[in-house]
Amino acid sequence: MTNSSFMMKDMPMSERPREKMAKEGADRLSNQELLAILLRTGTKTESVLQLSQRVLFHYDGLKLLKEATIEELQSINGIGKAKALELRAALELGRRIYTFQDDERYVIHSPEDVADYVMEEMRFLTQEHFVILCLNTKNQVIHRQTLFIGSLNTSIVHPRELFKEALRRSAASVICLHNHPSGDPSPSSEDIEVTSRLTECGRILGIDVLDHVIIGDRKFTSLKEKGCM
Repeated sequence: MTNSSFMMKDMPMSERPREKMAKEGADRLSNQELLAILLRTGTKTESVLQLSQRVLFHYDGLKLLKEATIEELQSINGIGKAKALELRAALELGRRIYTFQDDERYVIHSPEDVADYVMEEMRFLTQEHFVILCLNTKNQVIHRQTLFIGSLNTSIVHPRELFKEALRRSAASVICLHNHPSGDPSPSSEDIEVTSRLTECGRILGIDVLDHVIIGDRKFTSLKEKGCM
């Protein structure tokens, strides 16, 4: 790429940074190629890859680039205000991701903790909502998702959907819960059947179903405490 007449259009499609990233993933790209995607275009006399190479050389690789200001970036030939702003925004986003820390996560110790976590939101629902809480090894809630809306039965609550979400979140365990719009949290035969099926599937996959909590109007029932699982 030392020939100044070599432009992006001269490269095979599969070797262009965007196409390469789409096919192989971002982790397979060099710093130069990743920077080229952010810069998008080069100059009249050089390709975006050559421009990226110059920027990296100017900042000694990534070492100083992460601290580059908009004004400093604009001082490089080929980097105008728009490119400088976009690159600075990407660098700032990367910094925020690197330093990001989750707020303190809610910890589940008991069925009461589960009920407290969702009661005020779920006790007024006019349809049954089936929700899972994904927990880590410290019983902290790492994700919550409503999987199904409608009357609970074995056809609507499919283990595949529940455990796909748990696996996606790398959950150590899950807690199932749903509401009874009537306000009475007493379990039905369907509730017990669904719970048994999910518990068995979790056992096979190595993801514990810790409880199934039914939410009523300021009342709840734990199927774990009732010995139904």
